[in-house]
Amino acid sequence: MNDDPNYYANSRTEVAAFVPAGAQRVLEIGCGLGNFRRNFPDTVEYWGVEAMAAVAHAAEASLDRVLAGSYREVCAFLPDGYFDLVVCNDVIEHMDDHDGFLRDIQVKMRAGHSYLVGSVPNVRYITNLHGLLVRRDWQYVDAGILDRTHLRFFTQRSLARTLGQHGFTIERLAGINRIELHRRSMGYRLQASAAHLAALVLGQDTLFAQFAFRASLDR
Repeated sequence: MNDDPNYYANSRTEVAAFVPAGAQRVLEIGCGLGNFRRNFPDTVEYWGVEAMAAVAHAAEASLDRVLAGSYREVCAFLPDGYFDLVVCNDVIEHMDDHDGFLRDIQVKMRAGHSYLVGSVPNVRYITNLHGLLVRRDWQYVDAGILDRTHLRFFTQRSLARTLGQHGFTIERLAGINRIELHRRSMGYRLQASAAHLAALVLGQDTLFAQFAFRASLDR
């Protein structure tokens, strides 16, 4: 777990663009302080699950209901067939059994047509590839692609395959948080320019730190 309060405070507006219109009952796994809720109308019923008890308590000020614990610990207290949208922003990579989660969460989703929206880090991000291929290193840190609490790693292709294997239909899957060129540091500009050149060989997906997705479920 991360003790930095800012780790739980992001409203993730870049992922909000993937949210389908018309969601009325939303469940966010790993809701943090509840700031992603700002991307929804006030009329939406919004539940959260948060593993950090203190953070979960703080999120109660923003959400309709918050359950403290991991999804596995609290899933029995979530209503079945209830939510038309489940949000998982940078959560799946922390799970020891993400396949089990993608299977089990469907029980909590509304029968008919419902959605799963979220994001995962991109293990093929160019700075990560540089560390692996050039520096020949793989060093875990407190936050980022190699966050020391990450248990799973995804590429764009493996994420699409994983969702599809569990019966989800991908409606949108795209890179977010693209490497930037506008910072003032000349060293950063040189590194970013080199990254863009490398992407011509390695693929444009390497320019994005994360992938966001919207997948639908019909059952």
